[in-house]
Amino acid sequence: MRFVALAVATLVLGACSWGIKLDSGGRDVRVAWNDDVSHCRPAGSINVSVLDNVGPYRRSGLKVGDELEVMARNQAASLGADTIKAVNKPHDGAQDWAAFVCGNRPATGTRRDQAPADEVQTYPLKEH
Repeated sequence: MRFVALAVATLVLGACSWGIKLDSGGRDVRVAWNDDVSHCRPAGSINVSVLDNVGPYRRSGLKVGDELEVMARNQAASLGADTIKAVNKPHDGAQDWAAFVCGNRPATGTRRDQAPADEVQTYPLKEH
């Protein structure tokens, strides 16, 4: 009985979104996947981490990576940055990012949900 309760708790916790949501400032921060930040001014560095496993249960790498990006975008906004670039790949639920001011802030009332045709952007698999 104790094992069943532990198994159910692990599965429920593994399905949680962990409460990580893109805030209003983070929505205006883009991710520079094309590595072109040469025209930008550095704004700082960001280190983010999330749980990548719960007990014996290993969380999806895609979900962990998405949460790390959301947290980095939120923190970049608090630094006054409008662009972030991954410094390394996620490892053990942690990742380093560099924040930049590139001058590509959207006009008031617009959102950065739509990337230009030559840019790739990621989106969560579902709204949390």
